[in-house]
Amino acid sequence: MTLKQLTGHLDTDLSTKHHFSDNLYAKEMVIPAGYIAGMHKHKYSHLSILAKGRALIRTEEYNREVEAPYCLDMEADIKHEIQALEDCVWFCIHATDETDVSKVDEVLISRS
Repeated sequence: MTLKQLTGHLDTDLSTKHHFSDNLYAKEMVIPAGYIAGMHKHKYSHLSILAKGRALIRTEEYNREVEAPYCLDMEADIKHEIQALEDCVWFCIHATDETDVSKVDEVLISRS
């Protein structure tokens, strides 16, 4: 199987949904088996939840295969990527008061 990846972006529709509550933002993504959510890091620690499927989480420090349901604390400034080993539903949950979907990544993703 060939993994399909663009730098930091998948070349498929992730059916991304955005959820907002009081100072909370959740990004819900459907990641098809064989795809990779490319290497990136966040400015702030946040919770990531694998709600469905099986995935490989890669950081500079470890590779960890996980199966739903699974929740982890993704620390700030840790480069990471997620490879879907099966069709996955993945949530990233952030504390933020930003509610403009077009600005959320700018606020949360570290470009350096």
